[in-house]
Amino acid sequence: MTVLIAGCGDLGTEAGIRFVAAGHRVIGWRRTPDLLTAAGLEAVAADLTTELPTIPADVSIVVVSIAADRRSPEAYRTAYVDGVRNVLDALERDRVTPKRILLVSSTAVYGDRTGLVDESTPALPASFSGQILLEAEMLLLDRLRGTSTEGVVLRLGGIYGPGRTRLIDMVKEGRAVVPEEPRRTNRIHRDDAAAAIVHLASAAAAPQPLYLGVDDESADLGDVLRFLSREMDCGELPVGPVPVARGGDKRCVNDRLRGTGFRFAFPTYKEGYRSVLAGEGVRHP
Repeated sequence: MTVLIAGCGDLGTEAGIRFVAAGHRVIGWRRTPDLLTAAGLEAVAADLTTELPTIPADVSIVVVSIAADRRSPEAYRTAYVDGVRNVLDALERDRVTPKRILLVSSTAVYGDRTGLVDESTPALPASFSGQILLEAEMLLLDRLRGTSTEGVVLRLGGIYGPGRTRLIDMVKEGRAVVPEEPRRTNRIHRDDAAAAIVHLASAAAAPQPLYLGVDDESADLGDVLRFLSREMDCGELPVGPVPVARGGDKRCVNDRLRGTGFRFAFPTYKEGYRSVLAGEGVRHP
């Protein structure tokens, strides 16, 4: 198949590498195509907020993996809502009807919820980022309703992996504090996120319109920090008040994703962070 990845940053590039390994032709759109050097990916200059390049007629899979260039309502709306609309308009302009379009979104759409969260949980975003992501999701699914193209939204938890070492750096530098109150977190290794994109976009039969992309363990932040400290031999961490983070205290589950036959390389943070600490993998520019 021919796969178009609209927004080929770190995650999109890793997904593209995996599509190529599966035997597909991959076209990667990004503003700086010279940075897209992974073997087998065809780099094309494209700004999702402006007029887009011609889409080859044989494109059958589209992955929209967008990252805003700054954290503001204007930047998010331009990137996500305008970006999704422009991709859909370009497909219509060029009379290309892909089999499936997958949009990478975030569990931020659930806001500051507590307790169990799955795909049936109503999205109640508390921040502008969650609100705009939800708007982009609805735009995609509404535009595809009644067409032959399947729309899939993958809401990812916090991505960590090669080059995404915020918690590791905090522990190393002595800045990590274990919260006084338990604080549940939801995450996924970059490689598993990319593998889930490939699986849902090309391998899963008759996919549902929505999936949560999180690993098997919604872990307490304090447990994660203590684990990293032990792995790096950084000693006992202090316990104290920590500013409340966005996202509440929810426990996201991946039963629907696993039900498609997807299997995680890093089912919990322990396997994933050990891989990062061992220097495995690279972050793509």
